[in-house]
Amino acid sequence: MDRHSLTTGELVRQACRSGALAEQTSGLASGFAQANLVILPKSLAFDFLEFCQRNPKPCPLLEVTEPGNPVPQLTAPSADLRSDLPRYRVWENGELVEEPTDISHRWQDDFVSFLIGCSFTFERALLQAQIPVRHVELGVNVPMYCTNRPCQSAGVFHGPLVVSMRPLNPADAIRAVQITSRYPSVHGAPVHLGLPEQLGITNLARPDFGDAVPVGDHELPVFWACGVTPQAAVMAAKPPLVITHCPGCMFVTDVLDETLAAG
Repeated sequence: MDRHSLTTGELVRQACRSGALAEQTSGLASGFAQANLVILPKSLAFDFLEFCQRNPKPCPLLEVTEPGNPVPQLTAPSADLRSDLPRYRVWENGELVEEPTDISHRWQDDFVSFLIGCSFTFERALLQAQIPVRHVELGVNVPMYCTNRPCQSAGVFHGPLVVSMRPLNPADAIRAVQITSRYPSVHGAPVHLGLPEQLGITNLARPDFGDAVPVGDHELPVFWACGVTPQAAVMAAKPPLVITHCPGCMFVTDVLDETLAAG
């Protein structure tokens, strides 16, 4: 499969549904917003909604579905959340038990799906400004790290902030702050620049999720809040059953990036 041919959200979802795409989606369907996914029983939905509202940087909500409905009517009305992501994660009591490419066999009539903004969305704006995005250049997944910063708890959900990292020279880092601050619904501006040890990150070469990328001698690691944060909360809360996307394997919507820009 030619990744360059996947130019729209619909084409990416079709490739996922057919089984042709089962890998990370960074750089695909340029111009279309990508989203993190959390699916859980209705009994947990209010707690998780409150967790997102209390932690808007890592968990900016794009859509919440009706119980039992796998179709995200607002962001991609032709989609099916049971099949239209490259790969999923199934969690039982906080343990990862399965990484399927389709979750139809796991679907329940009381499932509520949450679509959460993803920083892959603003990467197009960075590239248009000629700011390099290292993981896109290398064709790998973005590196993601658990930090020592706790999220605000809500109901059963609690856990650390997870961040994604992109290395930039100081001038590009300043421009990246300006550009990404226009996209609050996909994490907005960075939460930290440089000094990863202040976030409790001891080794950039060993991310908790995704792939390591090189950081040059004259570059700063720039950290954005990340939509994998709910997966850390799932591991901490240990609910009986939750389904998420596999990190980097996002849901690609029909929403245009620029419609999410503020101002």
